[in-house]
Amino acid sequence: MFKILNEACDPELANNRSLPYTSYLVKYLVDNVETYDLAICSKAVDLFDIYYDKYKKDFIRFDQTEGRVNPKQWNPPGSEEKKK
Repeated sequence: MFKILNEACDPELANNRSLPYTSYLVKYLVDNVETYDLAICSKAVDLFDIYYDKYKKDFIRFDQTEGRVNPKQWNPPGSEEKKK
């Protein structure tokens, strides 16, 4: 599973503890400007493959965010919570 939550975003968004623990802050270059994406991926190697294939040598790194929520219990912003 791979999903971009925020594209070209502020890196401070990675400090949000309400994110799932499978979320990553990805750093890469676009026209020699550092750019950040907030993405969710079940395997870090898959995230690397996707971004390296897309940006090649402009891909810099990715770091795990401060997210603490189990991905199965996480509700993306704007989605309705399930009723019991």
